[in-house]
Amino acid sequence: MEALLVSTGVVTLAEIGDKTQLLALLLAVRFRRPWPIVWGILLATLVNHALAGAVGQLVGQLLSDTWLYSLLAVSFIAVAAWTLVPDKLDDDNTPPISRYGAFMAALVAFFLAEMGDKTQVATVVLAAQFDAYLWVVLGTTLGMMLANVPVVFLGNAAAGKLPLDLIRRITALIFLLLGLYAGWQALAVG
Repeated sequence: MEALLVSTGVVTLAEIGDKTQLLALLLAVRFRRPWPIVWGILLATLVNHALAGAVGQLVGQLLSDTWLYSLLAVSFIAVAAWTLVPDKLDDDNTPPISRYGAFMAALVAFFLAEMGDKTQVATVVLAAQFDAYLWVVLGTTLGMMLANVPVVFLGNAAAGKLPLDLIRRITALIFLLLGLYAGWQALAVG
């Protein structure tokens, strides 16, 4: 249960102000059909995070505890720094798929937007840290949905009122603390 709660909380906070929220807003304004967008986000996130979680589980099995905690520490600290950099949606990175409808546009765009994104990296790291693949994937997916679904339904009105800088800093602090804890664990087992 800890893996689910930590994964959900970390990803929800990390996603606030992320490019995928901008993408959700863009899709909501473009299509004005929230449910196909929500289903596309859900399916894209499940597939993306299932793959990332599998990589994390593999890494967790292949490395000794000292190496694993050291890698986790470095990864969490890197994600903490990455979180402080605001995302923006690049038109060049968004495929022109709107002609295929809201569901396909959301599915493809979200899957591609998550490739190499900080939440995908966080999913790998969390799956390596917790021996609970299913809970991590469900938690990170739930976190994505908690952060992006309200944007689809509420649009720009709610997103413009969130203190994104403060949320970004709190998220970075959480990742930093997780990194320091993993570093302490590396020293303890090493």
